[in-house]
Amino acid sequence: MTIAHWPRRRWLVALFGMVAALLAVGIPTDVVPTSLYQRMTPVLWWNYPIWAVTAVLSGLIVATYVRTDAPSAASSRAGVGGNVLSLLAVGCPICNKLVVMALGTTGALTLWAPLQPVLGVVSLGLLSWALWRRLRGERVCRVSSSPSAVPALSPAGHPDTAPSP
Repeated sequence: MTIAHWPRRRWLVALFGMVAALLAVGIPTDVVPTSLYQRMTPVLWWNYPIWAVTAVLSGLIVATYVRTDAPSAASSRAGVGGNVLSLLAVGCPICNKLVVMALGTTGALTLWAPLQPVLGVVSLGLLSWALWRRLRGERVCRVSSSPSAVPALSPAGHPDTAPSP
C-alpha cells in the first residue's frame, strides 16, 4: 500500500503524530516560545525547516503503525534516533547541560553549534530511512489471513510433520 492509498484513519494519525512531534521538539528547544525557560541563543533560520520536516516524517512514521491489511515488519528504532538527533540539532547549544558539562560554554558555542546543522541533516536522513523501511515492509510483507496458509507444526516445531488427529 502506498501513501496515496492510505485510509483516512491513517492520515488522521499522521496529522496527530505531526502535531505531537512539533510540540515534542519545539517546546523543549524553545523553537515554540513558552514561559518554561528562555533560550540563550536565537533560533537560527535552518532550525525551522529541520523542525518542520522532522514533524512531517515523524507523523508519517507513526501512521505506519495503524493497522491495515498490509502489516509492516520493520521496526522504527531509526525513527526514534532521528527524533533525538533533531532535538539536539535545533536546541540551544548552551542550554544543553550535557554539552556544556562536556565542552564548557565556549566549547558548546565553538564546537557543538557548528555540528548542529549536520546533526539536523543526519536526523532527517534517519527519519527518511525509517519511513522508507516501514513503507517497504508494507509492500513486501503481505501476509495471508487464511488459517490454511499456516502450516501445522509437530511437537518438535517442524512443519508438515504434525500427527494426525
